[in-house]
Order: sequence, then C-alpha cells, then structure tokens
Amino acid sequence: MSILVNLVGLALIALIVWWFWLYRPQAAEAALGAVAITVDDGVYSPSRVRVKLNEPVTLRFLRKDPSPCAAMVIFDDLDISEELPVDRPKEISLKVDKPGTYAFTCQMKMYRGELVVES
Repeated sequence: MSILVNLVGLALIALIVWWFWLYRPQAAEAALGAVAITVDDGVYSPSRVRVKLNEPVTLRFLRKDPSPCAAMVIFDDLDISEELPVDRPKEISLKVDKPGTYAFTCQMKMYRGELVVES
C-alpha cells in the first residue's frame, strides 16, 4: 500500500513540475484582427496571443468549462473585466497603445494567458 501512495505522490509532483515550469503555452497571431480563444479544462487555448501595437483586435472567448472559476476574464493592466457565458462567444475588442506583455486570468488566477503587444 505504501508503494502505491509513494507512486501517486511522485506522479503528482511530476504533474506540478510540468504545469508550473515545463508547460509551454500555445501561441496565436491576430489574423484579420480577431483571435478565437477557448476556455476549457483549466486553460485558455491559445494562452499566448500576439497583436500589433495600436491595431484594433477582437478576442473571441468561448467558455466550455462550466466551473465558476472560468466565469470571468480579467486583464488587470488594461482595466478590463468581462463575464464569459457558457457555450456562447464573448467578444472583447481592444487596441493597446503601449508595447509589452499583458496577463489575462480568471478571477482566481488559475486560468492564465498573455497578450503580447509588439510594434
């Protein structure tokens, strides 16, 4: 029994190491000014979005995960907070005038993504 407990513990440690240090997010470029982002299974997909400086872009979030944690998307640095309905797209239009990397998260900061603004 103790061997099983140890194996489960090692598997959980490996999962934590992968999630926090080895996981590389999917990246997407804004094509035609729009990016579709799926919210499901604890992640935004893609979780890294590249956009051009001062160009309007629409982020189209589709929430598949019914958990309460996925109910909001928050861009702290851009002062944007929007509710995401389940199985219905929610469009967020923005135009960022300062280059940099802007995080977007759920209200509990479990879902994580990045908006990379390049000149």
